[in-house]
Amino acid sequence: MSPLAIFFFFFFNLSLATNTIYNVQNFGAQSNGKIDSTKAFLSAWGSACASTSASTIYVPRGNYLIRNIYFNGQTCKSNAIAIHIDGTLLAPSDYNAIDNDGSWIKFEKVNRVSIYGGIFDGQGASLWACKNSKKNCPKGTTALAFYNSNNIVMSGVTVQNSQMFHILVDGCHNAMIQGVKVLSPGNSPNTDGIHVQSSSGVSIMNSNIGTGDDCISIGPGNSNLWIEGIACGPGHGISIGSLGWESQEQGVQNVTVKMVSFTSTENGVRVKTWARPSNGFVRNVLFQHIVMSNVQNPIIIDQNYCPNHESCPNQGSGVKISDVTYEDIHGTSATEIAVKLDCSKTNPCSGITLEDVNLSYKNGRAEASCVNAGGRASGFEELSKCL
Repeated sequence: MSPLAIFFFFFFNLSLATNTIYNVQNFGAQSNGKIDSTKAFLSAWGSACASTSASTIYVPRGNYLIRNIYFNGQTCKSNAIAIHIDGTLLAPSDYNAIDNDGSWIKFEKVNRVSIYGGIFDGQGASLWACKNSKKNCPKGTTALAFYNSNNIVMSGVTVQNSQMFHILVDGCHNAMIQGVKVLSPGNSPNTDGIHVQSSSGVSIMNSNIGTGDDCISIGPGNSNLWIEGIACGPGHGISIGSLGWESQEQGVQNVTVKMVSFTSTENGVRVKTWARPSNGFVRNVLFQHIVMSNVQNPIIIDQNYCPNHESCPNQGSGVKISDVTYEDIHGTSATEIAVKLDCSKTNPCSGITLEDVNLSYKNGRAEASCVNAGGRASGFEELSKCL
């Protein structure tokens, strides 16, 4: 367990030892999954916020229909709010019934909020079908979003079938996400499991994630991220990026990804940047103790990302990648080239370390391909030649 995880465990259990409990059913919430309970949840939140001590919002067993809901913590007096959920929160199955404002359930400017247990079901199947049929569909909403918040804990939560991202952490500091399940079919479009951007001190631990897009995606402006004990699949792997769309963009630094298993995913560990000018960077990243099982691209740096050759043809990525370490990574690749480092022609990767990387393809050893990449490698000969 990381030092941050230990801190949060004791910090929140101490603060919530004595508190007032607000049962959403006492505010009118109905557990039949048919009657809109949004106002009841907001009323419970208002009472918890007004408390001058720690408080708990309790959601009993049952199904609770929730439309868009916005929890604003800017005026909260409570020094800690726990949300203990034994039931299931349901989004409307008709995507037109949700305002397309980006989030289904949104927390903003909250401090010391913790969510324990429960299921958040975005019921996104109808929107996925619309998107997969290439009709003119709305973008969709993130199921559970935190904006500009501090000291957040999520534990034992299941988030499933989101229209788009399942969990979003944006502009937050010190967040612990542990023991969660994120579940959507492999063909559900744009359903990233957990997306983190513009945040620091975020830990994601001991969780199972299977989606139609990245299990975990790391956007610009992140620092001091700790990702450990993740089972990923189906999905597109764990990705830093896409970075470098903006010419002026914050970088990503101090990221640890360890003890992760990837099963039949499109990618394993990936760094992806647009082939556009940018001042962004990726540095001090460790990928360690990782198992690949039938992964199409186990290790990949793609700095020439340019879908359909639009907005970035024949340009080099301005994002500078340095000091990235791959250590103790083994298993099977679904393609012959298991290590592909395709770095920027204008800003070559530097300080790449490949140590104890052992990946096989069919009955033999997989291949490696490196372009504009510098560093050192130990292990099989193909890696040594690559760098």
